Amino acid sequence: MTIVVIIFVLIIVLHLAKHGNRNINGALLAKKEIVDMHVHVAGVGAGNSGCHVSDKLRRNWRYKTYLRAFGVTETDLRHHGDAVVFKNISERINRSKSIKAAVVLALDGVIDKHDNLDLRKTETYVPNEFVARETEKYSNLLFGASVNPYRPDAIRRLEQVADRGAVLIKWLPAIQHIDPADERLIPFYKKMAELGLPLLTHAGGERSFTTAEASLGDPQKLHLPLSHGVTVIAAHAATTGKSDGEDNMLRLLRMFPQYPNLYTDISSLTQANKLRFLSKLVRQDVHDRLVYGTDFPLINTPLVSAWYYFRELSMKQMWRISRERCCWDRDVLLKSALSVPDHVFTTWDSIPAGKVTGDECSSHVHALPVREG
Repeated sequence: MTIVVIIFVLIIVLHLAKHGNRNINGALLAKKEIVDMHVHVAGVGAGNSGCHVSDKLRRNWRYKTYLRAFGVTETDLRHHGDAVVFKNISERINRSKSIKAAVVLALDGVIDKHDNLDLRKTETYVPNEFVARETEKYSNLLFGASVNPYRPDAIRRLEQVADRGAVLIKWLPAIQHIDPADERLIPFYKKMAELGLPLLTHAGGERSFTTAEASLGDPQKLHLPLSHGVTVIAAHAATTGKSDGEDNMLRLLRMFPQYPNLYTDISSLTQANKLRFLSKLVRQDVHDRLVYGTDFPLINTPLVSAWYYFRELSMKQMWRISRERCCWDRDVLLKSALSVPDHVFTTWDSIPAGKVTGDECSSHVHALPVREG
């Protein structure tokens, strides 16, 4: 027993002496200049929000987890209205040392064969009007719109959200039943490019909802919007899942040389189910295409913790990160300690909103090695 205790103490001492991947850049907490471009909200329809959560999702364990992460209960929503979620997010960002603003995302629903919103097949619906109205109340919140391109008036809706100040369009194809490679969407893509609206679209596997159509997360389906000049941000670096027997992340990485208008965000990449992906991504020659995001509220759940990275970080680093009270500041420090370059945290400010022509896309084709491991 004594020998076991001695060995345990030696392990602790050696870990305390470990330096970790890199020093934590405390300056990231001093400047308050980062935009989180991937923040979710949801609601139950209280306060005339128009929001919807399916009965199936409400019965699932995820539902209460998300509410706790938002810092509300269902009673809070019923009493104060769904808008209280925006208030909570704004107040948390005000307290953050690193985040100056967040792009809050609407989420359109499934459109049926009769061109109507199908709430029976929609797990979560967050209307554009609700998000636009609430973000206008707070100087640190930006409007991220969502338009299902299968709506008969989808192009008109694009113009409307652009007029309301939308900074991007959000898709989650696997639950919205959107096929990004559907050529019927070409007019929609052309209008997006004309309006300078980037497309933030989920790529890779989807596990945040009770059901999802995995094939719609194949990043290779993004060739179509990219070839028509849309600036595309593939969410989560297409981590998790396979398409045609190949890891989705590898399928995404091969596309960067061909499209200068392709980016990917680093949201969710510190979650317990994705521990290996961030280190793999930062070893690729795509640092100028990485965009900071969190996938809030998931960063405020037990899915994310510096302590999961005991192999990469020192005890001192893990302790330092965990002591930060704000979930956004913890996220920034953790990703910094895991070797995310400092400039990635402000890439959002330099993403071109205008159209990238097909000639510009093809002129950037060159070999880019994908580093394994």
